[in-house]
Amino acid sequence: MRIEIRHLKYFIAVAEECHFGRAAERLNISQPPLSQQIQALEVEVGARLLERNNRNVSLTQAGELFLKECYEIVDHLSQAAENAARAHRGELGNLKIGFTSSAPFISLVASSLFIFRQRYPLVHMQMREVNTKQQIEPLLEGKLDIGVMRNTRLPDTLTHQLLLREPLVAVLHQNHPLAASGREKLKFSDLANQPFVFFSREVGTALHDEILTLLKNAGITPYITQEVGEAMTIVGLVSAGLGVSILPASFTRIKVDGVCYRYLDEETAFTEVWLAYSKTRPLSAQATALINLMIAQP
Repeated sequence: MRIEIRHLKYFIAVAEECHFGRAAERLNISQPPLSQQIQALEVEVGARLLERNNRNVSLTQAGELFLKECYEIVDHLSQAAENAARAHRGELGNLKIGFTSSAPFISLVASSLFIFRQRYPLVHMQMREVNTKQQIEPLLEGKLDIGVMRNTRLPDTLTHQLLLREPLVAVLHQNHPLAASGREKLKFSDLANQPFVFFSREVGTALHDEILTLLKNAGITPYITQEVGEAMTIVGLVSAGLGVSILPASFTRIKVDGVCYRYLDEETAFTEVWLAYSKTRPLSAQATALINLMIAQP
């Protein structure tokens, strides 16, 4: 069947105007070709769609049924075209985001996701909480579009943009002498001989390697007495008085009874937050929109 969308639009115009002359004027074509196209359409359909006389044009029963279907087809095509255009602009589709456990507590990340949700309500954001090193394989395989992660060594096929540098803080029980001293900032050396609650190496977080390297460069080997898998567990064990720790400042937004935080007076006491993605796989419009939004946040 050789029916084109233009044939359906021609038929709709004639059906609505009930007049070939007015329909031709509306379509900005001459009347004879319009009549020929309608006749050709009727041949293709295999039914008479219009009753014609010298004054009037009216729909046959077959024409009434066909008109209803024409409306649905044209509307569906228009919606399909609009959806494609919106997807191209990043307003539709899926976006798969990996994020570390601290990411939702970073104001810039949380506010960017909120703004993106308001601007692009039809984009389905699939959020996956995984630590930095666990994001690498899904990013390589295309199972994640963007990774919000800590600084780490990346394979050659991944790249990143720096989102922010976040200070590190000491995590203390409120009754700890360092907390009660009244000092607003501490040094790495203040924590040297303290029982330390920290990430287990097996968990594979980037913070494990990064913070231990910072302490090592300061000549400190922490006395680790408790090893756990999650930052929230670290905060919980500190609240139980089982030791001290070091975490990114975003965790200061977590208020736990018995826990206080002190910034570190050290030039190297910060960690970077990255937006990581594939070098070899083109970014979707949705991913590009979110990255641009995050980078533009003050």
